[in-house]
Amino acid sequence: MPYPPRTRTLRRVPADAAAVPDLLVALREALTGAGPVLLPVRDAADLAELDEPGAADLPGPDPAEDPTALAVPTSGSTGMRKVALLPTSAVLASAAATHDRLGGPGRWLLALPPRHVAGLQVLVRSLVAGTTPAVLDLAPGFAPDAFAAAAARVTGVRRYTALVPTQVARLLAAGGAAVEALAGFDAVLVGGAATPGPLAERARAAGVRLVTTYGATETCGGCVYDGVPLDGVAVRIDDDGRIHLGGAVVARGYLGGGAGGTLPSLSGDADGVRWFRTDDLGAWDGTRLAVHGRADDVVVTGGLKVAPRPVEEALLRLPGVTEAVVVGVPDDEWGQRVAAAVVLAPGARAPSLADVRALVGAAVAPHAAPRRLAVVAELPLRGPGKPDRAAVAALLAAAPGDSNPSDGSDDSDGFEGER
Repeated sequence: MPYPPRTRTLRRVPADAAAVPDLLVALREALTGAGPVLLPVRDAADLAELDEPGAADLPGPDPAEDPTALAVPTSGSTGMRKVALLPTSAVLASAAATHDRLGGPGRWLLALPPRHVAGLQVLVRSLVAGTTPAVLDLAPGFAPDAFAAAAARVTGVRRYTALVPTQVARLLAAGGAAVEALAGFDAVLVGGAATPGPLAERARAAGVRLVTTYGATETCGGCVYDGVPLDGVAVRIDDDGRIHLGGAVVARGYLGGGAGGTLPSLSGDADGVRWFRTDDLGAWDGTRLAVHGRADDVVVTGGLKVAPRPVEEALLRLPGVTEAVVVGVPDDEWGQRVAAAVVLAPGARAPSLADVRALVGAAVAPHAAPRRLAVVAELPLRGPGKPDRAAVAALLAAAPGDSNPSDGSDDSDGFEGER
């Protein structure tokens, strides 16, 4: 007989490096249902964008046999931040499946903000393993030497950490002790944003045991590792090419998301399996998932579609380019033009726009070659480490561009003129 449902209260908790000891205690209570549901926040301003009801109670009753443990804000990649409700069963299923895939529990280094799901899961895995995580203070910003010092405090038979691609890129660029520290972990989970192929290749060539992850706040973080779903996770692709993820790791609903806290992106099937419809396009062969990128990131230039990810991966093969983001900028004639922002390794020579166009035109397609290029000290980020594409687009809208195809490339593809 199921336990009777009950109403749970919501508790906002600070989630930074200094708060980790208290957060671990509160997290343990939330997972057992003895304490309130935790909503991790940086500060009051962190909630300003959230469409959240004024009441402190969750929408509807909460099952006592499987209490909601966490209310985690999403990164807002779709333009609207939501708060996903994660039940204890989902959070623990994710932690158990991760340890099974990695070869067993271990000691973790928390190098991500614990207000995001990837950082929270480092704490959950530590609780499950009965270990205390080492913590990297990110308040001064992410610094490779500080990472190396924090990594040295992680002891034990198995050592793990979780990072975003930007952090991995900066550690590899720093070299020396930073790379040695990175290579010393038994597994380095990397997610929060797409990991470019060239970056993964450089990391593995340096001896880093990199594990690329794919997932969302609504799936308790990464639930597909190196293209293979974790145990208990299901994948399907709909007629529009969008990825759906299902199984025990999927959120119960959204805070303030309507009746029962649900939105169309979360649903259940006839067998009682919860599903999350992502905003990503991909292909599934029954064993391995290939993620092609976000549906709303596609650039349409002169009627032709350009997926940013292949262009970004081509740019990362240019000497000295360590990070790259490709977006569309408005154009009166073509609707959008392809534009790119890149970060260089210290002392590297900036590529010319002609070099960039020649490389991308040959590696991807002529119409995918960027018409605008900006070299920046660092990319603007949002959430746990996703490139802020809107900010990049605003930056590139003012960047110098190629208004005349003087490099001799033919990118017309049936259209006259340049793109």
